[in-house]
Amino acid sequence: MSLRDLYAVPDIDPAWTVPQEFEAVFDWEFDEGRKTLMHLYQKGKDMQWDAVNRIDWSLDLDIENPMLMPDEANGLFGSPMWEKMTPKERVESRRHAQAWNISQFLQGEQAALLCAAKIVQQVPDLDAKFYAATQVMDEARHVEAYKKLLEKFGVAYPMTKPLQELVDQALRDSRWDMTYLAMQVVIEGLALAAFGTIRDIAQNPLAKMVNAYVMEDEARHVAFGRLSLRDYYPQLTATERAEREEFLVEASWLMRDRMTGARETYEALGLPVKDCVDWVENSEIVKIYRQMLFQRIVPIVKDIGLWGDKVQKAYGEMGVLHYADLNPQELQENDEKVAKEFDARTAYVRAVAGAAE
Repeated sequence: MSLRDLYAVPDIDPAWTVPQEFEAVFDWEFDEGRKTLMHLYQKGKDMQWDAVNRIDWSLDLDIENPMLMPDEANGLFGSPMWEKMTPKERVESRRHAQAWNISQFLQGEQAALLCAAKIVQQVPDLDAKFYAATQVMDEARHVEAYKKLLEKFGVAYPMTKPLQELVDQALRDSRWDMTYLAMQVVIEGLALAAFGTIRDIAQNPLAKMVNAYVMEDEARHVAFGRLSLRDYYPQLTATERAEREEFLVEASWLMRDRMTGARETYEALGLPVKDCVDWVENSEIVKIYRQMLFQRIVPIVKDIGLWGDKVQKAYGEMGVLHYADLNPQELQENDEKVAKEFDARTAYVRAVAGAAE
């Protein structure tokens, strides 16, 4: 099935072309590489999985609330617009709002696929090329999984403008570390937090499963960016570091405001767009969600050394500075643990079903 047939927004271009100019670097040393990255590379090989077989696609979404998310998670909940909706209209609101989120996950995964492929060519060290190559396969699998999940919603949305703007910068910049910073730290870090919301709050088993397995991979990707940049950034001049911090602050504010992209769902549902956007921008649930999205980004930024006054000031204004105390390694290990728990439950269910036959 082509998702083009499911887009709720008319006249979507069939492709997006981003001109690029960067050097493809060959590493003739073929040395043994950094132990941390080679360990991550081995882990990336060992933890490859098949989206067709590992996920139980016989499961379906709920007709009235696809991922069985609490209505409080809907930005319009409690608004005059929500109160005026009929039960049928609320069903459509849930479907479109949740489909918009999964659409952004899908769009972001294709962006990560292209960025990882760019990193393979551009990064100067062979150990980083090796790991980035495993990430390319991971991202292809994630695109496959989210497309299959989104098809079950029966509606899809294009990439939101703030995300598209940041992806464009990541792909166009000729400096390899800027692709890392934009994708591995900001976009992937934010995505991890968003995936975690569905994994931990949704009650639909298929939605939980897809996000848990994707998070298992994404936690490694963020670790890849963290380990690579932590080694590289101490080599920068003060001017170069200040430039990265300036970009990081702008990117963080841009991604923080990505929630407004859901205006497309209000248009598709025939709701008063301005009233909806104004309500969502000021709703407590969205304020909390926007802060939560940075729980993976902030500790990484501190760890890689982009922790100047400007960065800390911006994160203080966002109300997310306290996340700096989180341990990135512990978060990664927990994501892997949760994915294994899903495997254990799936194996148990299949064993019970087999014994009953």
